[in-house]
Amino acid sequence: MQYEDNMGAVGGVDPPIPTYTGAPVGNLRGPTNLQGGLASRPPVSGGASAVVPDPELVGGQEADADLGLYLDFNSAHYPNGPQPIRGDYGATDPGPRTYEYEKLNPDTYAPPSTDLGTVPQAMWPLGLSHNLYGSGKESGWARQQNQDVLPVATAMAGVDMRLAPNAYRELHWHTSDEWYAITCPFLTFILESSFSEANLSICIRALVLKGSVRVAAIDTDGASFVDDVTEGDVWFFPQGVPHSLQALHEGAEFLLIFDSGTFSEQETFLATEMLMRTPISVWAKDLQTDVSSFDYIPDAEKYIFNGTPAPANISEQNITSSAGALWGPTGYTYHWSQQEFHNTTGGSVKFLDPLTFPVANMFSAALVVLEPGAMREVHWHTDSDEWTYFLQGSARITVYQAPAASATYDFTAGDVGYIQKSNGHYIENTGTDDVIFLEVLQANKFTDISAAQWLALTPRQIIKDTLNLTDAVLDAIPKEKTIIKPGNPNMTAIAGGGQNY
Repeated sequence: MQYEDNMGAVGGVDPPIPTYTGAPVGNLRGPTNLQGGLASRPPVSGGASAVVPDPELVGGQEADADLGLYLDFNSAHYPNGPQPIRGDYGATDPGPRTYEYEKLNPDTYAPPSTDLGTVPQAMWPLGLSHNLYGSGKESGWARQQNQDVLPVATAMAGVDMRLAPNAYRELHWHTSDEWYAITCPFLTFILESSFSEANLSICIRALVLKGSVRVAAIDTDGASFVDDVTEGDVWFFPQGVPHSLQALHEGAEFLLIFDSGTFSEQETFLATEMLMRTPISVWAKDLQTDVSSFDYIPDAEKYIFNGTPAPANISEQNITSSAGALWGPTGYTYHWSQQEFHNTTGGSVKFLDPLTFPVANMFSAALVVLEPGAMREVHWHTDSDEWTYFLQGSARITVYQAPAASATYDFTAGDVGYIQKSNGHYIENTGTDDVIFLEVLQANKFTDISAAQWLALTPRQIIKDTLNLTDAVLDAIPKEKTIIKPGNPNMTAIAGGGQNY
């Protein structure tokens, strides 16, 4: 496979190197007369060149770098573009390089000049996470994001899990809570925790990307719960509550979010391991059965494995004790898919938190849809870091960190973003289609501080004296929080004398 500019002379090597077969020849080390002051020098002019002839710049690239316009490097053509130039900053790039990285990350390759200082890396694509296969034939897989790959994410982490039709995530429980959401008809992800550490409570949230799942659990009183959730729905299991997950007949994919950045998906309490790590005589006594009953127990954990299809009539699996069944405010699921969106100019949003889903303690989420050109307004969270997952489309985020640092990151579907508590940020749709993303907080109510609302509600003269903004600008700022700001889908309209709103 050939990656465009990764070819030709580079680093003193001029490929293709002639093919050689036979006994090794030549020395591994060169002679001493190549040392500095002894060897011949290259010519000052006319020698090896790093000049890029006829560099191609995309729309907005020559505009004032402080404008920070989004640069669509997909419109650049090999071999003359894209180039890491913005306004008067930067220079051409003669290589080595991989163009696809640059096209996906234009604000890293040619950052706005407003980016300054050092901000911890705030983006990780789950597509670069190593997959862990299930134990059954094509039963499923899982991949995770934690501090190993995103060190700044100290308080939350995520797992993307796939279950084949009728496959199980093995019976298990956690030292943390588990929060699961199945979001939109085309995307579904589940979040679950699997990390154990003394005196640490790990919680999980999730959103299903595809398909439907049957969930079952019991609580400490022996009350049981079973329900089917589909794309857009949510479940939450408190720490220690044993439960099962089974994909229904069309399979499922889901994303899990944990409230510890150091969790590992491979450190869950598993039913098979508990059975294998406890003396058989103890199990025989505990279950009041002969030891021969355990002759065929698994000899290894099952993790993700193929199973018997779940019955269509869920009541066949609704087994109860004298404690009865869990439902309503004590139930572990919330059918979020049936909640209507709050619609506004530029997009749609809906919240989920313990105000309507009481069992989900300290878990709040917002599902946001932004139209092309629109953005999630500049804001920050006072009580929690923000874990963000992109389900569809493309977007960018600038993270402002006190006192004077910022960095801009680009995101596409499957990427994770992480913004520390109190850090200012926005999320802007940079594509031609809607962008859909999930914001997750460790809080009992989904809240934020709107920068625009702060300016609108602060005594006028204070704002004018501090920021030199005019009355006309301040008069136009709404006093109510808007959450979403509409925008011009033409991301470089300002460069041509237009407006971006």
